[in-house]
Amino acid sequence: MTERAPIHLGSGEPMVLLHPFMMSQNVWKDVAPLIAETGRYEVFAPTMPGHNGGAKGPFFLGSGSLADDVERRMDALGWDTAHIVGNSLGGWVAFELERRGRARTLTGIAPAGGWSRYTPVKFEIVGKFLAGLPVWLIAKALGPRALRLPLSRKVAYLPVSGTADGLSDADLMDIIDDVSHCPAYYQLLVKSLMLPGLQELAEGSSPTHLVICEKDRVLPHPRFTRHFTMHLPKDTQITHLDGVGHIPMFEAPRRVADLIVGFADHYATPPHKAIG
Repeated sequence: MTERAPIHLGSGEPMVLLHPFMMSQNVWKDVAPLIAETGRYEVFAPTMPGHNGGAKGPFFLGSGSLADDVERRMDALGWDTAHIVGNSLGGWVAFELERRGRARTLTGIAPAGGWSRYTPVKFEIVGKFLAGLPVWLIAKALGPRALRLPLSRKVAYLPVSGTADGLSDADLMDIIDDVSHCPAYYQLLVKSLMLPGLQELAEGSSPTHLVICEKDRVLPHPRFTRHFTMHLPKDTQITHLDGVGHIPMFEAPRRVADLIVGFADHYATPPHKAIG
């Protein structure tokens, strides 16, 4: 297991970056420095409980317990609020934090949780991850050696990037390390069967940015985004990010950093001229 200390860079308004399911803060390794380099944001990217390098957490993890952990970390930094950015599971937690009044702005990149308690898409996504059990077991058993197996690279990129070229060898090694040290794999899947998903989306008061990834094979548009586009406030900004997969930070760090900063800049104090 690789050390996964939080990424903490820059100065300015606070910004929290939250990672996807089965990953760690490492997914932000190329994006966080680009945001910090603007000189306008203090960026904090922790690893959530049950993930590689994160706290142990309760046995059955849920979005609420993950949000509790992020709140404790924000409190320790003296941050009542922050610009909250989350991808996939991190997006679900970001919406939970917004509901608790902790978000200055909210950016959800291919967020999870876009379902009600009994909607078919919830059971579809749980089924997808359960179908990945053999891959998880192989990653745990073989670690980096799993990449030597036939077709391993093709299988590895499908849930992450738009194309196989979107991941470097170093990225693949980091992904294998994260996946093979993720007890949240079973902890969250069990709990998610009982959770209703994101509710009260229309009642959100923070400026919100929904980012839809064109080649997302985990939560493909429009089936997994309809819950958001139907229920989020009418003034929600929606961006379609073309050519990228479910975790676009690996293959397009500059594009992701620019869209995060460009949105937050509109609501910073004082407002900054958007980049790009």
